[in-house]
Amino acid sequence: MIKAKMKLLGSNHFESIEVDPKNNTFTIGDQSFHINDVQLDTPIKGTVYGTLLNYKGALEQLGNQVHEKPYASPPKAPILYIKPANTFNRQGEGIPMPSEVTHLEICASLGIVIGKKAVALNEETALNYIAGYTIGNDISIPHDSLFRPAVSYKARDGFCPIGPWIVEKNQLHDPDNLTIRVYINDELKQENSTKNLIRKVSQLLVDVTEFMSLNPGDVLLTGVPENAPLAKIGDKVRIEIEGLGCLENVIVEEQSFIWRGAQ
Repeated sequence: MIKAKMKLLGSNHFESIEVDPKNNTFTIGDQSFHINDVQLDTPIKGTVYGTLLNYKGALEQLGNQVHEKPYASPPKAPILYIKPANTFNRQGEGIPMPSEVTHLEICASLGIVIGKKAVALNEETALNYIAGYTIGNDISIPHDSLFRPAVSYKARDGFCPIGPWIVEKNQLHDPDNLTIRVYINDELKQENSTKNLIRKVSQLLVDVTEFMSLNPGDVLLTGVPENAPLAKIGDKVRIEIEGLGCLENVIVEEQSFIWRGAQ
């Protein structure tokens, strides 16, 4: 069992829990629950930042393109974008499929949850600013452009399921060596590891806080492995990250998602 924090749907408070990440069960006090027994809320309260091209394979897939216009060279600093509050989604909720597209990219990512204000960190102490880790699904409409911010592809309502809880920092032995798996309809579609990150967790924090502050509650997604699987309406999506548990959602029609959100 590992220590974590989570929010019940409708509550403004975080609960301290003990989690069995292999079975996706958790204990509050002397009561035990399966992840599907209760409705959990998104366990974040800050800004979510995504990171592009931070996996070796993802950068390698660009090949010579990184030396051509408009890129001109491989990234010299983290390529960041924001997943705004309208994208936040929770464990078990539907992921909306826009009517004009047929598939969504399922983009699994380790999320670093910031514990205290982080400014101009150094690699030796960067991990001290982390409160814990969570699972992010950085949903995207498939597209080719990496140069201009793809807001309409990545920032739609419900496009960032995250959770189901925040595992405390000291419960993970090595965040730079965690297996990440994506299942669609219980079939394994992707497997990778955070050992393939170009900027490891501490280095990513150093490089980001060199030019911007991170505040308590913010989440920094470490990046998405290459070959993100595609899912269609009705598909059940599950992301597993070693030591954290899993995040499950189903792809639904966008109209259905908006209707539920209005209730």
